[in-house]
Amino acid sequence: MSHPLSSQDKQAATAAFPLKMEDVKIGVVGLGYVGLPVAVAFGREFPTVGIDIKAKRVENLKAGHDETKEATPEELASADKLSFTVAWDEVAACNVFIVTVPTPLDSHNHPDLFPLESATRAIGAVLKRGDIVIYESTVYPGCTDEFCVPILEELSGLTYNRDFFCGYSPERINPGDKHRKIYDIQKITSGSTPEAADFVDELYRKIITAGTHRASSIRVAEAAKVMENTQRDLNIALANELAMICNSIGIDTVEVLEAAGTKWNFMPVRPGLVGGHCIGVDPYYLTHKAEEIGHHPEVILAGRRINDRVGKYVVNQFVRLMGRKGLLTGDLRVLVLGFAFKENCPDHRNTKVASIVHHLTEFDIAADVYDPWVDAEECEREYGIRPVPVLETGKYDGIILAVAHDDIVAMGGEGIRALGKPGAAIYDVKSVLPEGVADQKL
Repeated sequence: MSHPLSSQDKQAATAAFPLKMEDVKIGVVGLGYVGLPVAVAFGREFPTVGIDIKAKRVENLKAGHDETKEATPEELASADKLSFTVAWDEVAACNVFIVTVPTPLDSHNHPDLFPLESATRAIGAVLKRGDIVIYESTVYPGCTDEFCVPILEELSGLTYNRDFFCGYSPERINPGDKHRKIYDIQKITSGSTPEAADFVDELYRKIITAGTHRASSIRVAEAAKVMENTQRDLNIALANELAMICNSIGIDTVEVLEAAGTKWNFMPVRPGLVGGHCIGVDPYYLTHKAEEIGHHPEVILAGRRINDRVGKYVVNQFVRLMGRKGLLTGDLRVLVLGFAFKENCPDHRNTKVASIVHHLTEFDIAADVYDPWVDAEECEREYGIRPVPVLETGKYDGIILAVAHDDIVAMGGEGIRALGKPGAAIYDVKSVLPEGVADQKL
């Protein structure tokens, strides 16, 4: 396998960027929550092929149905230059490859680059002179040059920055957000040469109405992505620790945050479960790189430890609440409302609601989960938890509102309390229930 070029070698090997905007043919690799919106946006402007390893996913998209709810049938139809496939021979003619595959963690919270490697290998097998590969998947700083480029060179037989080029434009998709779509969120762009960077920036300006920010290098763009989500993770960790303190001294956390928020430079944030594919994952990509170069990140990992234990903290507080109400007798059954990692979204990747359910079982408390947004079969397959399809009134000894889907909040305080037995314990993780409904909040 070849190795990344030195700065001197790169300069000697660099060729003029050959691709013209009028000749662009785009292949989007991965059609999940990130890839599909990217494919739809570019499919309105350029010939675009979206490829995914899931045949059922591709069939549904061809039929105009997106189970992630990120694209409506009308939006799919509007991308009249877009097609979908599972076959790489239908993508081989593309000259711009955009990689939007997941970059999860393994069981030790280390980066799992298998999906990224698989996508890169598939591209390397069809890569041609003059092509460019743009990564949107979240990675650690240096991953594109150090991990992806050698694979592309080995499988294609081509030379980086002479025969082919790379770019990095980190995804900023916010699943479930109908107000800030891909077009409305400023995009960071970068390229492996100044000319490639110009091309990547111009390409994304064709679809991003909010504008672009051109970073000076791929590494800067990679670092910016993990840093923006690490900052968010730390802010929530601070709010979660504040909630733990406020609960211990008997004051309302949200009331404290609202009072503090009257200061002009106070950053608004709420305590809660931190799951999903970004905020709960990206800090580990940054710490992986930091530890690789000999730096032990203390603050980042402290924030991760706080946020990772919130599910257990909620259950401990909830069980104490049930004890105070004299409910810890007999066979107990609790209802957990919501399972997705965030509201109004079917995405359950890395949902921390699963930790609430598992910690309840440690107290021998049976739990039913209700979430009309998620796919029950997928949840059972991934977590061993199958949400119930319908709600029954008067059934539960306790209720935990974990995810504030609009249709769950719309039940109202009376509707939610009616699901429990008389005197049932109600815990509001999201602090959305009317005053006096919940017995306790996070």
